[in-house]
Amino acid sequence: MINYTNRDEIPAKYKWSIDEMYPSDKKWDDDLKTALELTDKLAGYKGTLGSSSKRLSEFLSLRDEMWQILERAFVFARMSMDEDNRDGKRQGRLSKVHSVISKVSASLAFFTPELLNEDVQKLLGFIDENPDLNQYRFLLNEIIRQKPHTLSEAEETIIAKLGEVTDSGHEIFNMLNNADMDFGTIKDEANNDIPLTHGNYISFLENKNGDVRKRAYEKMYNTYKSFNNTLTATYASKVKSAVIHSKIAGFESSRAASLFSGNIPERVYDNLIEIVNNSLPTLHEYMAIRKKILGVEKLHMWDIYTPLFEPPHDDIPFDEALNMVIDGLSPLGEVYLRDLKKGMNDRWMDVYETPGKTSGAYSFGSYDSKPYVLLNYTNSLKDVFTIAHELGHSMHSYYTRKNQPFTYGDHSIFTAEVASTVNESLLIRDLINKADDKDIKKYLIGFYIEEFRTTLFRQTMFAEFEMLSHRTVENDQPLTSTWLNETYNELNFKYQGSDMQKDDLIQYEWSRIPHFYRPFYVYQYATGFSAATAISASLIDGSPDALQGYLKFLSSGSSNHPVELLKYTGLDMASPEPIKNAMNVFKELVDELKKLI
Repeated sequence: MINYTNRDEIPAKYKWSIDEMYPSDKKWDDDLKTALELTDKLAGYKGTLGSSSKRLSEFLSLRDEMWQILERAFVFARMSMDEDNRDGKRQGRLSKVHSVISKVSASLAFFTPELLNEDVQKLLGFIDENPDLNQYRFLLNEIIRQKPHTLSEAEETIIAKLGEVTDSGHEIFNMLNNADMDFGTIKDEANNDIPLTHGNYISFLENKNGDVRKRAYEKMYNTYKSFNNTLTATYASKVKSAVIHSKIAGFESSRAASLFSGNIPERVYDNLIEIVNNSLPTLHEYMAIRKKILGVEKLHMWDIYTPLFEPPHDDIPFDEALNMVIDGLSPLGEVYLRDLKKGMNDRWMDVYETPGKTSGAYSFGSYDSKPYVLLNYTNSLKDVFTIAHELGHSMHSYYTRKNQPFTYGDHSIFTAEVASTVNESLLIRDLINKADDKDIKKYLIGFYIEEFRTTLFRQTMFAEFEMLSHRTVENDQPLTSTWLNETYNELNFKYQGSDMQKDDLIQYEWSRIPHFYRPFYVYQYATGFSAATAISASLIDGSPDALQGYLKFLSSGSSNHPVELLKYTGLDMASPEPIKNAMNVFKELVDELKKLI
Protein backbone atom coordinates (compact mmCIF):
# COMPACT_ATOMS: atom_id res chain seq x y z
CA MET A 1 0.00 0.00 0.00
CA ILE A 2 1.33 3.43 -0.98
CA ASN A 3 1.08 6.32 1.49
CA TYR A 4 1.35 9.88 0.19
CA THR A 5 1.72 12.93 2.43
CA ASN A 6 0.51 15.41 -0.22
CA ARG A 7 -0.99 15.43 -3.72
CA ASP A 8 2.18 16.74 -5.36
CA GLU A 9 3.88 13.41 -4.71
CA ILE A 10 1.27 11.44 -6.67
CA PRO A 11 1.95 10.73 -10.37
CA ALA A 12 -0.53 12.53 -12.62
CA LYS A 13 -2.00 9.28 -13.97
CA TYR A 14 -3.38 8.53 -10.49
CA LYS A 15 -5.12 11.91 -10.14
CA TRP A 16 -8.30 13.03 -11.83
CA SER A 17 -8.07 15.83 -14.39
CA ILE A 18 -10.73 18.20 -13.07
CA ASP A 19 -8.54 21.20 -13.87
CA GLU A 20 -9.55 20.63 -17.48
CA MET A 21 -13.02 21.84 -16.48
CA TYR A 22 -11.65 25.23 -15.40
CA PRO A 23 -8.11 26.09 -16.50
CA SER A 24 -8.41 29.44 -14.69
CA ASP A 25 -10.29 31.00 -11.77
CA LYS A 26 -11.54 33.69 -14.13
CA LYS A 27 -13.37 31.11 -16.25
CA TRP A 28 -15.14 29.78 -13.14
CA ASP A 29 -16.11 33.29 -12.03
CA ASP A 30 -17.33 34.10 -15.53
CA ASP A 31 -19.58 31.04 -15.51
CA LEU A 32 -21.22 32.15 -12.26
CA LYS A 33 -21.74 35.59 -13.73
CA THR A 34 -23.24 34.09 -16.91
CA ALA A 35 -25.58 31.87 -14.90
CA LEU A 36 -26.89 34.87 -12.98
CA GLU A 37 -27.35 36.88 -16.19
CA LEU A 38 -29.31 34.02 -17.76
CA THR A 39 -31.39 33.75 -14.60
CA ASP A 40 -32.35 37.42 -14.87
CA LYS A 41 -33.37 36.77 -18.45
CA LEU A 42 -35.38 33.71 -17.45
CA ALA A 43 -37.20 35.68 -14.76
CA GLY A 44 -38.59 37.85 -17.55
CA TYR A 45 -40.64 34.88 -18.75
CA LYS A 46 -42.69 34.81 -15.55
CA GLY A 47 -46.40 35.01 -16.30
CA THR A 48 -45.94 34.30 -20.03
CA LEU A 49 -45.14 30.57 -20.21
CA GLY A 50 -48.67 29.73 -21.28
CA SER A 51 -48.90 32.47 -23.88
CA SER A 52 -47.42 30.38 -26.70
CA SER A 53 -45.52 27.18 -27.40
CA LYS A 54 -42.63 29.31 -28.67
CA ARG A 55 -42.40 31.19 -25.40
CA LEU A 56 -42.39 27.94 -23.40
CA SER A 57 -39.80 26.36 -25.68
CA GLU A 58 -37.49 29.38 -25.38
CA PHE A 59 -37.72 29.29 -21.61
CA LEU A 60 -36.95 25.56 -21.32
CA SER A 61 -33.99 25.78 -23.68
CA LEU A 62 -32.57 28.79 -21.86
CA ARG A 63 -33.16 27.13 -18.49
CA ASP A 64 -31.18 24.06 -19.59
CA GLU A 65 -28.36 26.29 -20.81
CA MET A 66 -28.21 28.10 -17.47
CA TRP A 67 -28.34 24.95 -15.32
CA GLN A 68 -25.69 23.23 -17.43
CA ILE A 69 -23.30 26.12 -16.79
CA LEU A 70 -24.13 26.32 -13.09
CA GLU A 71 -23.91 22.55 -12.66
CA ARG A 72 -20.39 22.57 -14.10
CA ALA A 73 -19.33 25.34 -11.72
CA PHE A 74 -20.80 23.51 -8.72
CA VAL A 75 -19.33 20.12 -9.62
CA PHE A 76 -15.86 21.60 -10.03
CA ALA A 77 -16.10 23.45 -6.72
CA ARG A 78 -17.31 20.33 -4.92
CA MET A 79 -14.64 18.01 -6.35
CA SER A 80 -11.90 20.59 -5.87
CA MET A 81 -12.92 20.85 -2.23
CA ASP A 82 -12.81 17.05 -1.93
CA GLU A 83 -9.13 17.13 -2.89
CA ASP A 84 -8.37 19.07 0.29
CA ASN A 85 -11.17 20.06 2.64
CA ARG A 86 -8.72 22.17 4.70
CA ASP A 87 -8.13 24.71 1.93
CA GLY A 88 -9.82 28.06 2.63
CA LYS A 89 -9.95 29.12 -1.01
CA ARG A 90 -11.80 25.93 -1.97
CA GLN A 91 -14.18 26.36 0.96
CA GLY A 92 -14.98 29.89 -0.16
CA ARG A 93 -15.56 28.82 -3.77
CA LEU A 94 -18.00 26.10 -2.73
CA SER A 95 -19.85 28.47 -0.42
CA LYS A 96 -20.13 31.02 -3.22
CA VAL A 97 -21.63 28.60 -5.72
CA HIS A 98 -24.09 27.34 -3.09
CA SER A 99 -25.28 30.92 -2.63
CA VAL A 100 -25.74 31.36 -6.38
CA ILE A 101 -27.68 28.11 -6.65
CA SER A 102 -30.02 29.23 -3.85
CA LYS A 103 -30.59 32.57 -5.56
CA VAL A 104 -31.24 30.95 -8.94
CA SER A 105 -33.63 28.36 -7.49
CA ALA A 106 -35.65 31.05 -5.74
CA SER A 107 -35.83 33.17 -8.91
CA LEU A 108 -37.13 30.27 -11.00
CA ALA A 109 -39.53 28.80 -8.43
CA PHE A 110 -42.45 30.15 -10.47
CA PHE A 111 -41.95 27.60 -13.26
CA THR A 112 -43.85 24.53 -12.05
CA PRO A 113 -46.75 26.36 -10.32
CA GLU A 114 -47.27 28.52 -13.39
CA LEU A 115 -47.43 25.52 -15.71
CA LEU A 116 -49.77 23.68 -13.38
CA ASN A 117 -52.16 26.62 -13.48
CA GLU A 118 -52.46 26.20 -17.25
CA ASP A 119 -55.05 23.97 -18.90
CA VAL A 120 -53.64 20.48 -19.43
CA GLN A 121 -54.99 20.16 -22.97
CA LYS A 122 -53.46 23.48 -23.88
CA LEU A 123 -50.02 22.30 -22.74
CA LEU A 124 -50.38 19.00 -24.59
CA GLY A 125 -51.32 20.99 -27.67
CA PHE A 126 -48.16 23.06 -27.32
CA ILE A 127 -46.06 19.87 -27.36
CA ASP A 128 -47.78 18.57 -30.48
CA GLU A 129 -47.57 21.81 -32.44
CA ASN A 130 -43.97 22.77 -31.69
CA PRO A 131 -41.17 20.33 -32.69
CA ASP A 132 -38.78 22.16 -30.35
CA LEU A 133 -40.87 20.98 -27.40
CA ASN A 134 -40.67 17.32 -28.35
CA GLN A 135 -37.48 16.96 -26.31
CA TYR A 136 -39.42 18.12 -23.27
CA ARG A 137 -42.42 15.86 -23.77
CA PHE A 138 -41.58 13.52 -20.88
CA LEU A 139 -40.61 16.40 -18.58
CA LEU A 140 -43.86 18.28 -19.25
CA ASN A 141 -45.97 15.15 -18.93
CA GLU A 142 -44.33 14.54 -15.56
CA ILE A 143 -45.34 18.02 -14.40
CA ILE A 144 -48.87 17.39 -15.63
CA ARG A 145 -48.93 14.05 -13.78
CA GLN A 146 -48.19 15.91 -10.54
CA LYS A 147 -51.15 18.25 -10.93
CA PRO A 148 -53.70 16.22 -8.89
CA HIS A 149 -51.31 16.27 -5.95
CA THR A 150 -50.22 19.89 -6.23
CA LEU A 151 -51.85 22.53 -4.05
CA SER A 152 -52.49 26.15 -4.82
CA GLU A 153 -49.49 28.46 -5.04
CA ALA A 154 -50.34 29.99 -1.67
CA GLU A 155 -50.67 26.58 -0.01
CA GLU A 156 -47.45 25.30 -1.56
CA THR A 157 -45.67 28.43 -0.34
CA ILE A 158 -46.89 27.89 3.22
CA ILE A 159 -45.75 24.25 3.18
CA ALA A 160 -42.37 25.23 1.74
CA LYS A 161 -41.88 27.85 4.46
CA LEU A 162 -42.77 25.27 7.11
CA GLY A 163 -40.27 22.81 5.65
CA GLU A 164 -37.53 23.59 8.15
CA VAL A 165 -39.97 23.06 11.02
CA THR A 166 -41.54 19.86 9.71
CA ASP A 167 -38.11 18.38 9.04
CA SER A 168 -36.78 19.29 12.47
CA GLY A 169 -36.85 15.65 13.61
CA HIS A 170 -34.24 14.80 11.00
CA GLU A 171 -32.07 17.77 11.94
CA ILE A 172 -32.25 16.94 15.66
CA PHE A 173 -31.34 13.32 14.92
CA ASN A 174 -28.33 14.41 12.84
CA MET A 175 -27.03 16.69 15.57
CA LEU A 176 -27.58 14.12 18.28
CA ASN A 177 -26.19 11.21 16.26
CA ASN A 178 -23.19 12.92 14.69
CA ALA A 179 -22.24 15.67 17.13
CA ASP A 180 -23.52 15.09 20.66
CA MET A 181 -23.54 11.32 21.10
CA ASP A 182 -20.38 9.94 22.69
CA PHE A 183 -19.77 6.18 22.61
CA GLY A 184 -16.77 6.30 24.90
CA THR A 185 -13.91 3.81 24.57
CA ILE A 186 -13.53 0.06 24.52
CA LYS A 187 -10.63 -2.31 25.08
CA ASP A 188 -9.18 -3.77 21.90
CA GLU A 189 -7.51 -7.18 21.65
CA ALA A 190 -4.27 -5.69 23.02
CA ASN A 191 -6.16 -4.20 26.00
CA ASN A 192 -5.72 -0.65 24.67
CA ASP A 193 -8.48 1.89 25.19
CA ILE A 194 -9.80 2.84 21.74
CA PRO A 195 -12.55 5.44 21.13
CA LEU A 196 -15.66 3.85 19.62
CA THR A 197 -17.08 5.81 16.68
CA HIS A 198 -19.55 5.39 13.83
CA GLY A 199 -16.56 4.99 11.54
CA ASN A 200 -14.82 2.13 13.34
CA TYR A 201 -17.83 0.27 14.74
CA ILE A 202 -18.08 -2.24 11.89
CA SER A 203 -14.31 -2.77 12.02
CA PHE A 204 -14.68 -3.79 15.64
CA LEU A 205 -17.52 -6.17 14.70
CA GLU A 206 -15.19 -7.73 12.11
CA ASN A 207 -12.55 -8.38 14.77
CA LYS A 208 -11.54 -12.01 15.26
CA ASN A 209 -11.74 -11.57 19.03
CA GLY A 210 -15.28 -12.26 20.20
CA ASP A 211 -14.82 -10.25 23.39
CA VAL A 212 -13.83 -7.17 21.38
CA ARG A 213 -16.90 -7.59 19.18
CA LYS A 214 -19.16 -7.95 22.18
CA ARG A 215 -17.72 -4.89 23.92
CA ALA A 216 -18.21 -2.73 20.82
CA TYR A 217 -21.75 -4.01 20.29
CA GLU A 218 -22.86 -3.49 23.88
CA LYS A 219 -21.24 -0.07 24.17
CA MET A 220 -22.88 1.09 20.92
CA TYR A 221 -26.40 -0.01 21.73
CA ASN A 222 -26.32 0.87 25.41
CA THR A 223 -25.60 4.40 24.24
CA TYR A 224 -28.62 4.37 21.91
CA LYS A 225 -30.68 2.81 24.71
CA SER A 226 -29.89 5.80 26.92
CA PHE A 227 -31.36 8.12 24.25
CA ASN A 228 -34.32 5.87 23.41
CA ASN A 229 -37.08 8.31 24.31
CA THR A 230 -35.46 11.24 22.52
CA LEU A 231 -34.80 9.19 19.38
CA THR A 232 -38.37 7.89 19.49
CA ALA A 233 -39.57 11.49 19.44
CA THR A 234 -37.34 12.48 16.52
CA TYR A 235 -38.35 9.49 14.38
CA ALA A 236 -42.05 9.77 15.29
CA SER A 237 -41.88 13.43 14.28
CA LYS A 238 -40.50 12.50 10.85
CA VAL A 239 -43.12 9.80 10.27
CA LYS A 240 -45.98 12.08 11.35
CA SER A 241 -44.68 14.82 9.06
CA ALA A 242 -44.57 12.42 6.09
CA VAL A 243 -48.07 11.13 6.82
CA ILE A 244 -49.55 14.61 7.18
CA HIS A 245 -47.88 15.86 3.99
CA SER A 246 -49.17 12.86 2.04
CA LYS A 247 -52.73 13.46 3.25
CA ILE A 248 -52.59 17.17 2.40
CA ALA A 249 -51.37 16.28 -1.12
CA GLY A 250 -54.21 13.79 -1.61
CA PHE A 251 -52.28 10.52 -1.42
CA GLU A 252 -53.68 7.39 0.17
CA SER A 253 -50.53 6.85 2.20
CA SER A 254 -47.06 8.24 2.83
CA ARG A 255 -45.64 5.27 0.95
CA ALA A 256 -47.75 6.09 -2.10
CA ALA A 257 -46.52 9.69 -1.91
CA SER A 258 -42.87 8.64 -1.71
CA LEU A 259 -43.12 6.22 -4.64
CA PHE A 260 -45.12 8.68 -6.75
CA SER A 261 -42.14 10.79 -7.86
CA GLY A 262 -40.64 7.83 -9.72
CA ASN A 263 -44.03 6.43 -10.70
CA ILE A 264 -43.07 3.20 -8.90
CA PRO A 265 -46.04 0.83 -8.47
CA GLU A 266 -46.59 -0.07 -4.82
CA ARG A 267 -46.58 -3.74 -5.78
CA VAL A 268 -42.81 -3.40 -6.37
CA TYR A 269 -42.45 -2.75 -2.64
CA ASP A 270 -44.95 -5.45 -1.67
CA ASN A 271 -43.33 -8.06 -3.94
CA LEU A 272 -39.95 -7.37 -2.37
CA ILE A 273 -41.14 -7.92 1.19
CA GLU A 274 -43.27 -10.96 0.37
CA ILE A 275 -40.65 -12.84 -1.65
CA VAL A 276 -37.78 -12.06 0.71
CA ASN A 277 -39.92 -13.26 3.62
CA ASN A 278 -40.62 -16.48 1.74
CA SER A 279 -36.86 -16.96 1.32
CA LEU A 280 -35.94 -16.46 4.96
CA PRO A 281 -35.41 -20.22 5.55
CA THR A 282 -32.36 -20.02 3.27
CA LEU A 283 -31.01 -17.07 5.24
CA HIS A 284 -31.59 -19.03 8.46
CA GLU A 285 -29.67 -21.93 6.93
CA TYR A 286 -26.77 -19.58 6.24
CA MET A 287 -26.84 -18.28 9.81
CA ALA A 288 -26.52 -21.88 11.02
CA ILE A 289 -23.51 -22.30 8.70
CA ARG A 290 -22.01 -19.08 10.07
CA LYS A 291 -22.41 -20.40 13.62
CA LYS A 292 -20.70 -23.66 12.66
CA ILE A 293 -17.76 -22.02 10.88
CA LEU A 294 -17.17 -19.53 13.70
CA GLY A 295 -17.20 -22.42 16.14
CA VAL A 296 -19.29 -20.56 18.71
CA GLU A 297 -21.65 -22.29 21.10
CA LYS A 298 -24.16 -19.49 20.68
CA LEU A 299 -24.46 -17.05 17.74
CA HIS A 300 -24.92 -13.44 18.81
CA MET A 301 -25.71 -10.29 16.87
CA TRP A 302 -22.10 -9.16 17.35
CA ASP A 303 -20.99 -12.21 15.35
CA ILE A 304 -22.74 -11.46 12.06
CA TYR A 305 -20.08 -9.21 10.49
CA THR A 306 -17.07 -11.33 11.37
CA PRO A 307 -15.38 -12.62 8.17
CA LEU A 308 -15.72 -16.39 7.96
CA PHE A 309 -12.60 -16.90 5.86
CA GLU A 310 -9.25 -15.18 5.34
CA PRO A 311 -9.12 -12.94 2.26
CA PRO A 312 -7.01 -14.47 -0.55
CA HIS A 313 -5.61 -11.14 -1.66
CA ASP A 314 -4.31 -8.57 0.81
CA ASP A 315 -2.02 -6.41 -1.32
CA ILE A 316 -3.36 -5.68 -4.80
CA PRO A 317 -1.56 -2.84 -6.63
CA PHE A 318 -3.94 -0.42 -8.32
CA ASP A 319 -2.93 -1.31 -11.88
CA GLU A 320 -3.50 -4.99 -11.12
CA ALA A 321 -6.91 -4.09 -9.69
CA LEU A 322 -7.84 -2.38 -12.97
CA ASN A 323 -6.95 -5.53 -14.90
CA MET A 324 -9.10 -7.59 -12.52
CA VAL A 325 -12.02 -5.24 -13.17
CA ILE A 326 -11.52 -5.36 -16.95
CA ASP A 327 -11.42 -9.16 -16.93
CA GLY A 328 -14.50 -9.38 -14.73
CA LEU A 329 -16.52 -7.03 -16.93
CA SER A 330 -15.78 -8.86 -20.19
CA PRO A 331 -19.47 -9.94 -20.60
CA LEU A 332 -20.28 -6.24 -21.17
CA GLY A 333 -18.75 -6.48 -24.64
CA GLU A 334 -16.05 -4.85 -26.73
CA VAL A 335 -17.63 -1.38 -26.92
CA TYR A 336 -18.13 -1.09 -23.15
CA LEU A 337 -14.61 -2.37 -22.43
CA ARG A 338 -13.10 -0.01 -25.00
CA ASP A 339 -14.82 2.98 -23.40
CA LEU A 340 -13.97 1.73 -19.91
CA LYS A 341 -10.26 1.42 -20.72
CA LYS A 342 -10.34 4.87 -22.27
CA GLY A 343 -11.69 6.23 -19.01
CA MET A 344 -9.07 4.39 -16.99
CA ASN A 345 -6.33 5.96 -19.11
CA ASP A 346 -7.95 9.38 -19.37
CA ARG A 347 -7.61 10.36 -15.71
CA TRP A 348 -11.18 9.81 -14.61
CA MET A 349 -10.03 8.54 -11.21
CA ASP A 350 -8.45 10.16 -8.17
CA VAL A 351 -6.89 7.11 -6.56
CA TYR A 352 -4.94 7.60 -3.35
CA GLU A 353 -5.67 9.10 0.05
CA THR A 354 -3.90 12.28 1.11
CA PRO A 355 -4.36 14.56 4.14
CA GLY A 356 -7.56 16.59 3.86
CA LYS A 357 -9.04 14.48 1.07
CA THR A 358 -12.68 13.43 1.39
CA SER A 359 -13.00 9.85 2.61
CA GLY A 360 -14.87 7.03 0.89
CA ALA A 361 -15.63 6.81 -2.80
CA TYR A 362 -18.06 8.27 -5.31
CA SER A 363 -18.75 8.88 -9.00
CA PHE A 364 -19.48 12.48 -9.95
CA GLY A 365 -19.22 14.96 -12.77
CA SER A 366 -21.17 17.51 -14.77
CA TYR A 367 -23.03 16.88 -18.00
CA ASP A 368 -20.11 18.18 -20.08
CA SER A 369 -17.22 16.83 -17.98
CA LYS A 370 -15.69 13.41 -17.61
CA PRO A 371 -17.58 11.11 -15.23
CA TYR A 372 -15.00 11.35 -12.48
CA VAL A 373 -14.38 8.86 -9.65
CA LEU A 374 -13.04 9.62 -6.19
CA LEU A 375 -11.27 6.71 -4.49
CA ASN A 376 -9.11 6.15 -1.43
CA TYR A 377 -7.45 2.96 -2.63
CA THR A 378 -5.73 0.76 -0.02
CA ASN A 379 -4.81 -2.34 -2.09
CA SER A 380 -7.56 -4.53 -0.61
CA LEU A 381 -9.92 -6.82 -2.49
CA LYS A 382 -12.81 -4.79 -1.09
CA ASP A 383 -11.33 -1.73 -2.81
CA VAL A 384 -11.22 -3.60 -6.12
CA PHE A 385 -14.98 -4.01 -5.84
CA THR A 386 -15.28 -0.32 -5.02
CA ILE A 387 -13.50 0.49 -8.30
CA ALA A 388 -15.92 -1.74 -10.23
CA HIS A 389 -18.89 -0.20 -8.41
CA GLU A 390 -17.94 3.44 -8.99
CA LEU A 391 -16.93 2.84 -12.61
CA GLY A 392 -20.37 1.30 -13.08
CA HIS A 393 -21.86 4.65 -12.07
CA SER A 394 -19.41 6.53 -14.28
CA MET A 395 -20.08 4.40 -17.36
CA HIS A 396 -23.80 4.89 -16.77
CA SER A 397 -23.19 8.65 -16.77
CA TYR A 398 -20.88 8.42 -19.79
CA TYR A 399 -23.44 6.65 -21.97
CA THR A 400 -26.32 8.76 -20.73
CA ARG A 401 -24.58 12.06 -21.47
CA LYS A 402 -23.48 10.75 -24.84
CA ASN A 403 -27.04 9.87 -25.85
CA GLN A 404 -29.39 12.14 -23.89
CA PRO A 405 -29.89 15.90 -23.81
CA PHE A 406 -29.08 17.76 -20.61
CA THR A 407 -32.76 17.53 -19.62
CA TYR A 408 -32.44 13.77 -19.04
CA GLY A 409 -28.74 13.57 -18.25
CA ASP A 410 -29.16 12.30 -14.68
CA HIS A 411 -30.44 9.12 -13.00
CA SER A 412 -32.77 8.06 -10.22
CA ILE A 413 -31.43 6.09 -7.26
CA PHE A 414 -33.63 3.21 -8.43
CA THR A 415 -31.67 2.90 -11.69
CA ALA A 416 -28.25 4.21 -10.61
CA GLU A 417 -27.67 1.41 -8.12
CA VAL A 418 -28.36 -1.15 -10.86
CA ALA A 419 -25.48 0.04 -13.04
CA SER A 420 -22.97 -0.06 -10.19
CA THR A 421 -24.13 -3.38 -8.75
CA VAL A 422 -24.11 -5.14 -12.14
CA ASN A 423 -20.37 -4.46 -12.26
CA GLU A 424 -19.82 -5.84 -8.77
CA SER A 425 -21.90 -8.92 -9.57
CA LEU A 426 -19.98 -9.61 -12.78
CA LEU A 427 -16.66 -9.22 -10.99
CA ILE A 428 -17.47 -11.55 -8.09
CA ARG A 429 -18.88 -14.21 -10.42
CA ASP A 430 -15.75 -14.02 -12.57
CA LEU A 431 -13.48 -14.40 -9.55
CA ILE A 432 -15.52 -17.33 -8.22
CA ASN A 433 -15.45 -19.11 -11.59
CA LYS A 434 -11.68 -18.67 -11.88
CA ALA A 435 -10.90 -19.75 -8.33
CA ASP A 436 -9.11 -23.10 -8.44
CA ASP A 437 -8.22 -23.08 -4.76
CA LYS A 438 -10.86 -24.28 -2.31
CA ASP A 439 -10.02 -21.67 0.34
CA ILE A 440 -10.17 -18.83 -2.18
CA LYS A 441 -13.51 -20.06 -3.51
CA LYS A 442 -14.91 -20.30 0.03
CA TYR A 443 -13.87 -16.74 0.75
CA LEU A 444 -15.38 -15.38 -2.47
CA ILE A 445 -18.67 -17.23 -2.07
CA GLY A 446 -18.86 -16.08 1.54
CA PHE A 447 -18.16 -12.52 0.37
CA TYR A 448 -20.99 -12.68 -2.18
CA ILE A 449 -23.41 -14.20 0.33
CA GLU A 450 -22.69 -11.32 2.69
CA GLU A 451 -23.54 -8.87 -0.08
CA PHE A 452 -26.94 -10.55 -0.33
CA ARG A 453 -27.41 -10.55 3.42
CA THR A 454 -26.45 -6.94 4.04
CA THR A 455 -28.04 -5.44 0.92
CA LEU A 456 -31.02 -7.55 -0.07
CA PHE A 457 -32.17 -9.04 3.23
CA ARG A 458 -31.17 -6.29 5.63
CA GLN A 459 -32.51 -3.42 3.51
CA THR A 460 -35.76 -5.31 3.01
CA MET A 461 -36.07 -5.71 6.77
CA PHE A 462 -35.60 -1.95 7.07
CA ALA A 463 -38.24 -1.43 4.38
CA GLU A 464 -40.68 -3.65 6.27
CA PHE A 465 -40.05 -1.75 9.50
CA GLU A 466 -40.66 1.57 7.75
CA MET A 467 -43.88 0.33 6.22
CA LEU A 468 -45.21 -0.85 9.60
CA SER A 469 -44.18 2.40 11.32
CA HIS A 470 -45.95 4.62 8.81
CA ARG A 471 -49.06 2.45 8.78
CA THR A 472 -49.27 2.69 12.56
CA VAL A 473 -49.40 6.49 12.41
CA GLU A 474 -51.84 6.38 9.48
CA ASN A 475 -54.10 4.21 11.66
CA ASP A 476 -54.02 6.95 14.32
CA GLN A 477 -51.85 4.90 16.67
CA PRO A 478 -48.86 6.46 18.49
CA LEU A 479 -45.28 5.49 17.72
CA THR A 480 -44.09 4.78 21.24
CA SER A 481 -40.62 3.60 22.21
CA THR A 482 -42.16 0.30 23.31
CA TRP A 483 -43.85 -0.24 19.95
CA LEU A 484 -40.74 0.68 17.95
CA ASN A 485 -38.41 -1.45 20.05
CA GLU A 486 -40.66 -4.50 20.11
CA THR A 487 -41.53 -4.29 16.42
CA TYR A 488 -37.90 -3.98 15.37
CA ASN A 489 -36.88 -6.78 17.73
CA GLU A 490 -39.50 -9.15 16.28
CA LEU A 491 -38.50 -8.30 12.71
CA ASN A 492 -34.81 -8.75 13.43
CA PHE A 493 -35.20 -12.23 14.83
CA LYS A 494 -37.70 -13.20 12.16
CA TYR A 495 -34.96 -12.42 9.64
CA GLN A 496 -32.00 -13.88 11.58
CA GLY A 497 -33.69 -17.16 12.56
CA SER A 498 -33.63 -19.46 15.57
CA ASP A 499 -29.85 -19.93 15.60
CA MET A 500 -29.46 -16.30 16.63
CA GLN A 501 -29.50 -15.66 20.36
CA LYS A 502 -32.04 -13.10 21.47
CA ASP A 503 -30.79 -10.15 23.46
CA ASP A 504 -32.32 -6.90 24.64
CA LEU A 505 -29.96 -4.49 22.90
CA ILE A 506 -30.67 -5.12 19.21
CA GLN A 507 -34.15 -3.66 19.69
CA TYR A 508 -32.51 -0.21 19.69
CA GLU A 509 -30.82 -0.62 16.31
CA TRP A 510 -33.67 1.10 14.46
CA SER A 511 -32.73 4.35 16.22
CA ARG A 512 -29.28 4.58 14.57
CA ILE A 513 -30.43 4.19 10.93
CA PRO A 514 -30.28 7.65 9.26
CA HIS A 515 -32.04 6.45 6.09
CA PHE A 516 -35.30 6.14 8.04
CA TYR A 517 -35.44 9.94 7.93
CA ARG A 518 -35.78 9.73 4.16
CA PRO A 519 -39.04 7.78 3.98
CA PHE A 520 -39.25 4.71 1.72
CA TYR A 521 -35.78 5.09 0.32
CA VAL A 522 -33.90 1.97 1.45
CA TYR A 523 -36.01 -0.52 -0.53
CA GLN A 524 -34.27 0.72 -3.68
CA TYR A 525 -30.99 -0.82 -2.58
CA ALA A 526 -32.71 -4.22 -2.43
CA THR A 527 -34.56 -3.84 -5.74
CA GLY A 528 -31.41 -2.52 -7.43
CA PHE A 529 -29.40 -5.48 -6.14
CA SER A 530 -32.07 -7.90 -7.39
CA ALA A 531 -32.20 -6.28 -10.82
CA ALA A 532 -28.40 -6.31 -11.08
CA THR A 533 -28.27 -9.99 -10.13
CA ALA A 534 -30.65 -10.89 -12.95
CA ILE A 535 -28.96 -8.63 -15.50
CA SER A 536 -25.47 -9.92 -14.74
CA ALA A 537 -26.68 -13.52 -15.12
CA SER A 538 -28.15 -12.77 -18.56
CA LEU A 539 -24.96 -10.98 -19.61
CA ILE A 540 -22.81 -13.92 -18.57
CA ASP A 541 -25.06 -16.21 -20.61
CA GLY A 542 -23.89 -14.20 -23.62
CA SER A 543 -27.22 -13.19 -25.10
CA PRO A 544 -26.71 -10.37 -27.67
CA ASP A 545 -30.21 -9.09 -26.89
CA ALA A 546 -29.32 -8.88 -23.19
CA LEU A 547 -26.19 -6.85 -23.91
CA GLN A 548 -27.89 -4.48 -26.33
CA GLY A 549 -30.80 -4.02 -23.96
CA TYR A 550 -28.47 -3.24 -21.08
CA LEU A 551 -26.46 -0.73 -23.10
CA LYS A 552 -29.71 0.94 -24.12
CA PHE A 553 -30.68 1.14 -20.45
CA LEU A 554 -27.32 2.74 -19.61
CA SER A 555 -27.88 5.29 -22.37
CA SER A 556 -31.37 6.34 -21.28
CA GLY A 557 -30.70 8.57 -18.26
CA SER A 558 -33.94 9.85 -16.76
CA SER A 559 -35.85 9.92 -20.05
CA ASN A 560 -38.57 7.68 -18.62
CA HIS A 561 -39.73 6.22 -15.31
CA PRO A 562 -37.31 3.74 -13.67
CA VAL A 563 -39.52 0.66 -14.07
CA GLU A 564 -39.99 1.45 -17.77
CA LEU A 565 -36.26 2.00 -18.32
CA LEU A 566 -35.41 -1.35 -16.78
CA LYS A 567 -37.69 -3.08 -19.26
CA TYR A 568 -34.94 -2.45 -21.83
CA THR A 569 -32.95 -5.09 -19.95
CA GLY A 570 -35.82 -7.57 -20.14
CA LEU A 571 -36.83 -7.03 -16.50
CA ASP A 572 -40.25 -6.07 -15.21
CA MET A 573 -39.63 -4.85 -11.68
CA ALA A 574 -43.38 -4.70 -11.08
CA SER A 575 -43.42 -8.50 -11.34
CA PRO A 576 -42.05 -10.84 -8.66
CA GLU A 577 -39.61 -12.58 -11.03
CA PRO A 578 -36.46 -10.42 -10.51
CA ILE A 579 -36.68 -10.85 -6.72
CA LYS A 580 -37.37 -14.59 -7.08
CA ASN A 581 -34.39 -15.00 -9.39
CA ALA A 582 -32.13 -13.21 -6.92
CA MET A 583 -33.34 -15.48 -4.14
CA ASN A 584 -32.56 -18.51 -6.31
CA VAL A 585 -28.99 -17.27 -6.77
CA PHE A 586 -28.68 -16.78 -3.02
CA LYS A 587 -29.82 -20.35 -2.40
CA GLU A 588 -27.33 -21.67 -4.95
CA LEU A 589 -24.52 -19.82 -3.18
CA VAL A 590 -25.52 -21.16 0.23
CA ASP A 591 -25.72 -24.71 -1.17
CA GLU A 592 -22.28 -24.32 -2.74
CA LEU A 593 -20.81 -23.05 0.52
CA LYS A 594 -22.23 -26.06 2.35
CA LYS A 595 -20.39 -28.37 -0.05
CA LEU A 596 -17.10 -26.56 0.49
CA ILE A 597 -17.00 -26.56 4.30
